[in-house]
Amino acid sequence: MLPLPVVKVGSVPVDGTQPLFILGPCVIESEAFIWEVAERLGAIANSLRLKWVFKASYDKANRSAISSYRGLGVKDGCRILEQIGQKLGVPVTTDVHSPEEAKIAAEHVDLLQIPAFLCRQTDLILTAGETGRAVNVKKGQFMAPWDVKNIAEKLASTGCENFLFTERGTTFGYQNLVTDMRSLYWMRELGYRVIFDATHSVQRPGGLGTTTGGDGKLAPVLARAAVAAGCDGVFMETHPNPAEALSDGPNQVPMSDIAQVVEKLRRIHSLVTEDS
Repeated sequence: MLPLPVVKVGSVPVDGTQPLFILGPCVIESEAFIWEVAERLGAIANSLRLKWVFKASYDKANRSAISSYRGLGVKDGCRILEQIGQKLGVPVTTDVHSPEEAKIAAEHVDLLQIPAFLCRQTDLILTAGETGRAVNVKKGQFMAPWDVKNIAEKLASTGCENFLFTERGTTFGYQNLVTDMRSLYWMRELGYRVIFDATHSVQRPGGLGTTTGGDGKLAPVLARAAVAAGCDGVFMETHPNPAEALSDGPNQVPMSDIAQVVEKLRRIHSLVTEDS
């Protein structure tokens, strides 16, 4: 295995000593909503002394139907995320969908997230790398683990050294995903820090007709397996009431469960690193 770098996300180092948790709701449903969720998560993170990043999307550009809720937009959404990061003292992240959005978001957030369906969009990858911000690329549902090397080379060509790859499942027939835990090992073997996306890995894309379905109860199960397999952190979307979420409700973990879930994952990570 190639040596693994220390990746800096804002002031938070991803170095393997503790798991990084990327937590937050799928989308900014309103300004009042996102502040409530952020402050509740901040209290949990402080009490458990987590190494974490707050996540929320300002726009869900990839939706099943035209009627689906999308968000507040890049300018308002990123402004709110920046304010949350400053108040809570935590790095923040969000998806970007175009080079233009990457430039705007980079002025406000610490970590630019490249959606899985856009992970091969060269102009988007290059622009994200050129901003100087850390970059998290979600591996496409259609890609082999070793194919991320090409993405890494694109980022490296811009001088970007702080980047992560996120495993979020692989297309397995119609409206289904499967997670190959070997993927985590193979990407780390190439010398990259790897995050496991527990909630999107249990999606059933388009499974409810006009919206995406999923098996949210299995997200903590897969997260435990991923941490045991050896990853550097876990991405997990959470909502006060997933049944009422405006996006990806079936996959999100109830906020009432988050403290117990992340503490168990941290204990597993500790056991794995002790044996390594």
